[in-house]
Amino acid sequence: MSLRPPSIALLVLALASAVACGGAAAQETTLHNASFDPSREFYVDYNRAFASYWRQRTGGTVDVRMHHGGSGEQVRAIAGGLEADVATLALAADIDALAQSGLLAADWRTRLPHAGVPYTSTVVLLVRKGNPQRIHDWGDLVRPGVGVVTPDPRTSGGGRWNYLAAWAWASRELRDGAQVLDWMRRLYRNVVVADAGARAATTSFVEAGRGDVLLAWESEALRLLADPRTSQAFEIVYPSLSIRAEPQVAVIDRHVDAHGTRVAAEAYLCHLYSPTGQRLAAQHHYRPSDPRHVPASQRARFRAVPMVTVKAAFGGWPDAQRVHFAAGGLLDRVAGTAP
Repeated sequence: MSLRPPSIALLVLALASAVACGGAAAQETTLHNASFDPSREFYVDYNRAFASYWRQRTGGTVDVRMHHGGSGEQVRAIAGGLEADVATLALAADIDALAQSGLLAADWRTRLPHAGVPYTSTVVLLVRKGNPQRIHDWGDLVRPGVGVVTPDPRTSGGGRWNYLAAWAWASRELRDGAQVLDWMRRLYRNVVVADAGARAATTSFVEAGRGDVLLAWESEALRLLADPRTSQAFEIVYPSLSIRAEPQVAVIDRHVDAHGTRVAAEAYLCHLYSPTGQRLAAQHHYRPSDPRHVPASQRARFRAVPMVTVKAAFGGWPDAQRVHFAAGGLLDRVAGTAP
């Protein structure tokens, strides 16, 4: 397995060499992308755009096959034998888990701009039209009778972002650790649906009519408001404090070297940072990492929201995983499965 961290400059040289040499690049390539649930619509459009780019640059064709599910479920699928060439997951900790199993280099963050974060989002509260439960901030979610829908933090990256956003707000408001823990327990006692993935949670809220409020990424909420079938049924409540959700992407070294797809896989992820990739991310309601490439009319949809980061509020994902999400951690205490 190659563990070298190729730079974008080296990738461009490799791609140029492949094009110049002809035959090797002018062929059909298949890539497998293991991605988190709500990225489905984005990658339909992005894969089409990348295939066009690849054909123009190399003369070859590329077929990207998607594998969607909760981010944590995708980690287990790859570890269990899914030979994904790239992982486009909801958080760094999930890619770190793949690195710890030897599937890619530990320094994977150094290979792409913005530490492997091509676009971001934030956690919002999606309520039913008219906001019948008068939900205006996190504190309203623990009132008796409020039904909360959120993906399960044990299987969903989105679920972990939701949990940390709520914890950050409670820490600011309550300060005392025991009070924060008690507030989180009250919040999760109000959870009426905890699906395995973020898209499943959206389906429970939107189609099955479960709960009063959905904890969701802004990108998912804006998608629903842009869809004529659902635009009049819901509204977004922006909380007084949220979190910068940072989905991250990486090449799975062991698999691309076995498949002979490294150049295509690296180009696929690099293209996310291109003007085309950034504009498509914004069109699908993700906040672009490089907004210079996105028209002002699209940037205007993203409201200024006070956000913490995992690094500033929790010490980074390794610490957040150890303190909150490891067996016996604070999530287990919130859920009542640990003392």
